[in-house]
Amino acid sequence: MNTPAHLLFGAAAFAHPDRKGTAAASFAGALTPDISLYLMVGVSIWVLNVPPVVVFREYYYSDAWQAVFAVDNSFVIWGLLLGVALWRKSQVLTAFSGSGLLHLAFDFPLHTHDARQHFWPISDWVFNSPFSYWDNRAHAGVIGSFELVLSLVFASLLWRRFRSWKVRGFTAALALMELSSSGFWRMIF
Repeated sequence: MNTPAHLLFGAAAFAHPDRKGTAAASFAGALTPDISLYLMVGVSIWVLNVPPVVVFREYYYSDAWQAVFAVDNSFVIWGLLLGVALWRKSQVLTAFSGSGLLHLAFDFPLHTHDARQHFWPISDWVFNSPFSYWDNRAHAGVIGSFELVLSLVFASLLWRRFRSWKVRGFTAALALMELSSSGFWRMIF
């Protein structure tokens, strides 16, 4: 799924205004599995001047990059973190780790040849799904439509749940990013 959708889904599931810090923690947890990708791509393209085609066709699939993705996309690591959160009865850590796990749960069935090692360090097995959130050859048009609708539903839910203009503003920004990444604007103009 697109990163803004992950953040909206995670916050809808784990953020609550009566549980201080859970909104920020759920947004952060939902972002964390993608942060290494953004950092490595950003450094490669804008600092090292590597052409994007090389980054996304070669670097992304390299053993070094996949090793990093295996760590921050591991059900095992995120599950252990959620276990610690529940044991410690930490609402903030539960929101963070729960959102991270939810991110992985939605990524797992929606990555084809670009899938990750979700069971590292227990296994290096990779599930190459027949479905993709971005590749039209693997039903991205249908999946993207569902993702957009659910993202807008969850953004609306968060808008009603929170009175904080910080959370509302961030939610609105995420909804707009999801709309722009979905191609929605190309459909109506």
